[in-house]
Amino acid sequence: MRRDQLAFLQEAVRNHGDIFRIRLGGMPMVFLTNPEHIHHVLVDKHANYDKENFLWRTVRAILREGLIGNRGDDTWQRNRRLMQPTFNNASVARFAPNMTGLTADMIHRWAPEAASGAPVDVVGPLTDLALKIVLRSLFGVEPDERSHRFERDFLEVNRRLGSFLRFPFPPLSWRTPSRNRIRALTRDLDGFVRYLIDTRQHERDSDHRDLFSLLRHAVDPVTGTGLTPEQLSNEILAMIIAGYETTSNSISWVYYQLARHPQVQQRVHDEVDSVLDGRVPTFDDLPRLPYTRMVIDETLRLFTPAWQTMRRAVTDDVVGGYRIPQGTEVLMNLFLLHRHPEFWPDPDRFDPDRFTPAAVAARPRHAYQPFGSGPRHCIGKHFARTELHLITVMLAQTFAVSLPEGAPPVGFAPLVTLHPAGGIRLRLQRR
Repeated sequence: MRRDQLAFLQEAVRNHGDIFRIRLGGMPMVFLTNPEHIHHVLVDKHANYDKENFLWRTVRAILREGLIGNRGDDTWQRNRRLMQPTFNNASVARFAPNMTGLTADMIHRWAPEAASGAPVDVVGPLTDLALKIVLRSLFGVEPDERSHRFERDFLEVNRRLGSFLRFPFPPLSWRTPSRNRIRALTRDLDGFVRYLIDTRQHERDSDHRDLFSLLRHAVDPVTGTGLTPEQLSNEILAMIIAGYETTSNSISWVYYQLARHPQVQQRVHDEVDSVLDGRVPTFDDLPRLPYTRMVIDETLRLFTPAWQTMRRAVTDDVVGGYRIPQGTEVLMNLFLLHRHPEFWPDPDRFDPDRFTPAAVAARPRHAYQPFGSGPRHCIGKHFARTELHLITVMLAQTFAVSLPEGAPPVGFAPLVTLHPAGGIRLRLQRR
């Protein structure tokens, strides 16, 4: 969705309120931006709203029937129970040394650019870092040419799908050679995952302490069953994509905001220096770095990675006094939810103090949901938050960032996720 199309939707909200019927690309749907209305669909009545629509069928074409795209049947419930312990705080903590070690490697590689003063496009290196973290955490492996091809293939898929999903309806272009190209790319993505799994099948799991080993041997406490090989492949593909692509965008936006707001950056530096005194952060340090977390939260508000979601009403319902007939497509735009002026005064302004404990307590709890809500919320949110926090802290320990003189504002490209349009070029100065 281009910026002018987002402006169109913002204008529609101003004219029609928090809930209204709209026709996008010839498809009638109900549009929601109020937190209570979205909570009703995703939490209170989640069983009445499924993922059987074009948007999620398109996602399933890439991610198969993993947790992200699954319709929500008994298999989804079992797999969610089975995988949940893998992503709790205790499990995530064991991967913090991977995150800090790989971040230290990237910082070392950035030293020449920092010394030269030449602007650096941070998006590419941060994307590589996030992919390295997820591959080492999942499989204990390092990226190679195969993984770099995987990254290139997915970026192309994202770009092509983004043109379809700006308004989620089946466009004519879905029936053109672009569809065949997406299918070919998807086969390549599957092939990379099969290669990783086949490589590990011949090794002893005792040699590894990674997510693959945990998932391979996980047993659902209710059914006593584990993941089938196909389910394991589907979930790993989804975790690789979700685990690196959204995080790299988010950390890029964090550092763009720090460069734009030197006073905020200084507060982060002061906090990091006071708490860590130059040492490498650990998982246990993160609660003692609350202002840095507030900066991340405010960035996720303005640049929510999964910026919209969609459901279909299984039976008739009423949301906020508005009748939702069976079969209605319901579009929930989290980008606009997080800029709703009733809950976020001066919503386009970057202000981490929106996330002080007092400010959070004064705001409706459902007004902020960067990882979704309800039983379908992002299972990897603790992993993502830990990764974002540790990377932000380590970069702040090492560099001060600024915008090149005369740099134009960075726009956003809402594809499947919210990308910086054209990259983010920053100057790095060693502290």
